[in-house]
Amino acid sequence: MSEHRRIVIVGGGAAGFFAAIAAAEALQAGVAEGAGRDKGAGGTVTLYEATAHLLAKVRISGGGRCNVTHACFEPRELVKKYPRGGRELIGAFSRFQPCDTVAWFAARGVELKTEADGRMFPVTDDSATIIACLQRAAADAGVRVVTGVGVRGVKRISEVAGLAVEPVDPNRPGSDAGGESALGSTRSTFRIELTTGETVAAERVLIATGGNKSSAGLVIAGGVGHGIEPSVPSLFTFNIARDARLEGLAGVAVERVETSVRGTKLREQGPLLVTHWGVSGPGILKLSAWGARELAVMGYKFTLVVNFAPAHTLETLVKELAAARDKNLKKQVTTWSPVAGMPQRFWERLVAAAGIGATTPWTNVGNAALANLAAQVCAAEFAVSGKSTNKDEFVTCGGVRLREVDFRTMESRLCVGLHFAGEVLDIDGVTGGFNFQAAWTTGWLAGRAMAGAES
Repeated sequence: MSEHRRIVIVGGGAAGFFAAIAAAEALQAGVAEGAGRDKGAGGTVTLYEATAHLLAKVRISGGGRCNVTHACFEPRELVKKYPRGGRELIGAFSRFQPCDTVAWFAARGVELKTEADGRMFPVTDDSATIIACLQRAAADAGVRVVTGVGVRGVKRISEVAGLAVEPVDPNRPGSDAGGESALGSTRSTFRIELTTGETVAAERVLIATGGNKSSAGLVIAGGVGHGIEPSVPSLFTFNIARDARLEGLAGVAVERVETSVRGTKLREQGPLLVTHWGVSGPGILKLSAWGARELAVMGYKFTLVVNFAPAHTLETLVKELAAARDKNLKKQVTTWSPVAGMPQRFWERLVAAAGIGATTPWTNVGNAALANLAAQVCAAEFAVSGKSTNKDEFVTCGGVRLREVDFRTMESRLCVGLHFAGEVLDIDGVTGGFNFQAAWTTGWLAGRAMAGAES
């Protein structure tokens, strides 16, 4: 007998929308469980967003341009961009990865372009293009979108016994922890309590509410027995108070630096941007992502070490500066930087920090002063006093424990019929479109699985 599936999506962000579209399109195509059997099976897909704003992060990502994904098309390389979740995503990316994302949008009339650093944006440079595409695809597939209505709770009801089913212990003999036999043994229905007080029913529920500590999705997941990894910020910028080397230089960027945190193994490379409150840029954001938990334990107070000439060690840079001195004896040190890629204004600050006067010629720079200058370039230390949210990407690490989710279908191993996608999971990537790619991938897998389609 054909099965009519009622699918409810909780959360109107990137993962939730993509899952809703994938599920509705699969149902629309008549694809049901059993590799295409029961072609008459259909269903409904309803998406609930607690706020009035759909796809909020999509709208502001990439400075309003929307960094859709990244031009990294080898799954084994792609997973290296995820401080948490990389191992679990390797199989998922073999089924839906950035090239599939590009093709998905192209099939719906949206062309993406690749920038020099690998980030991919719509050719319009406008996130509204992506939002319009997703909303149009959802409407065409018959997704019912409800805004201003959240979900308070989800209970699983056995249609056989008519009773609430207790959360399953995956370690208990005979438990139905995500196995196919359990799915076939009793058809489960969820009773979903909305913030309006209304109760709706569904055979499949997707939690895609994001990783915020107050996320209703985390409460729901915990209620059915899922372990929740504590949420802490990832992808944040560093606050540095009253440092003469940085004051007045907001907007100045150094294209390639190596950053590290003293006393840890944390080390990253990438561009650095001076801000009004400290430092930012991809090199800093990557460091914050990989060090999210460690830096939280430190209370975001630590010593940041920056090498502005990552091709050099202290010793090799001293030799290069000595050679520059010998060739430019009469020139003032501040008028020209022998360090490739060093902005002039920043060079002047580092020269001053080394104790060398603004009008000092190279001929008057002794070996001790030269060593001080090399240290400022290769091992500059900054006292970080806190963090700030990156304006383009605000991401957390933490969420539903990954070992409790089947990444073939994004289904809970503890509660049959309950699925997860996006940042509600303990998955986060570095800056550059990787977090959206995880959302597209997990949403697509979950959506098709909920509709009974094979991925």
